[in-house]
Amino acid sequence: MIELNWTLFLQFANFMILMAVLNAVLFKPLRGVLSERRATMEGARARIAELEEQATAQQARYDQQLQDARLQATRQRAELRRAAQQEEGTILGNANRQAGTRLNTLKEQIGADAATARQVLRAETESLARQIAGKVLGRAIQ
Repeated sequence: MIELNWTLFLQFANFMILMAVLNAVLFKPLRGVLSERRATMEGARARIAELEEQATAQQARYDQQLQDARLQATRQRAELRRAAQQEEGTILGNANRQAGTRLNTLKEQIGADAATARQVLRAETESLARQIAGKVLGRAIQ
């Protein structure tokens, strides 16, 4: 059986001294290190959250700038297309006017050439007709 005598008190005192020594030598430094580690981990987590937030904000700014650039490029493309269509209309209008003018000039020239050719052919026709009639009749016709 267990006897309750002075050794029990001595063991209790020994245990308390051991606890005080272990607390001073082992437990307090260990709790300090664990506390520092926990603070470091929480700081790292906070920093990670902050960096993720910054990265998200920066990605959002990048996406917005990209969207703005695409929108501006679309506007410029549409504006250039309108300008090209206007230029095309102007060029085609000028070409049509020049072609019409050239066509009218050629028609007038062809008409004048045809009239000259008709007059020349009439004169030659009359001369040829007199020669043929003269040969057929055997005498000169005036």
